[in-house]
Amino acid sequence: MREDGKRQQIFRILARGIRTVLEREHLDFNELQEIRLRIGKPLMIVYKNTELIIPKETAEKHLVTKDELRETLDYISHYSMYAYESEIRQGFITIEGGHRVGMTGKVILEKDRIKNMQYISSVNIRVAHEVIGCGNRVLPFLTKNKEICHTLIISPPRCGKTTLIRDLIRQISNGNTYVKGCTVGVVDERSELGGCHMGIAQNDMGIRTDILDCCPKADGMILLIRSMAPRVLAVDEIGGEEETRAIEYAMQCGCKLLASVHGTDLDEICGKPGLSRLTEQRRFERYVVLNNQKDPGAVHAIYDEWGNVLCRDL
Repeated sequence: MREDGKRQQIFRILARGIRTVLEREHLDFNELQEIRLRIGKPLMIVYKNTELIIPKETAEKHLVTKDELRETLDYISHYSMYAYESEIRQGFITIEGGHRVGMTGKVILEKDRIKNMQYISSVNIRVAHEVIGCGNRVLPFLTKNKEICHTLIISPPRCGKTTLIRDLIRQISNGNTYVKGCTVGVVDERSELGGCHMGIAQNDMGIRTDILDCCPKADGMILLIRSMAPRVLAVDEIGGEEETRAIEYAMQCGCKLLASVHGTDLDEICGKPGLSRLTEQRRFERYVVLNNQKDPGAVHAIYDEWGNVLCRDL
């Protein structure tokens, strides 16, 4: 997406006072990662992977007011928070462009389950970034006979795992020199991969991709297998026992898995309940470990199912 289009999408949902402050900063929105609003606290952003308090050049910082947060929420929800109750229940709303707006406040419970949220006091706008081709260096190590291997991407937060898995989905779906194009089923529980807005993906996910948006991962994997017959299943941020069982079922059904998980290295993943069973059984054929020592998305190493290093520092 062009930088000016991204700027317009973000400014459209910000309170006038917040927008004015950010306009004075002359930011490159292709480098902007987060905007954080907390009532009574300084306006903060993550820019070029660095946290900044805004304005940068003056000692007097902008404190976010209750009215500014309320105005921003009105723009985000088109003046009807009730209409977005199902999304707010998960803690976020996805807006046009695939940008995700997370929020915190008082949680309303019903039968020990989250029903809604009110008295919202913090908002985190995560600016969606689509980097076409970022998987080019990785893909050759993840394929055999023009098919994708069962692959797990391991990454700490803010290291580009979602951006990488998104581009890999696109390339697998379209097909290229390394992989034959095939049907990809995506379970996008947090609307981060496709960035769906009103059911339509805002990111390029390829021509053979079917997306289940805002669906729990374990349920979604089973549903896609039964209804859409994907050759590849893609999920972001796995970890629970129920999700692990769904992955095992999918693999037994002949689906290839492309997944990601929070972690720092392969040893840490081998020690996690559920996932340790998959690693011990060598279900995943490739492990991609990311870090941000150089820049977001930098590949520290790629391993095979036996833990052998296939490459380092891509």
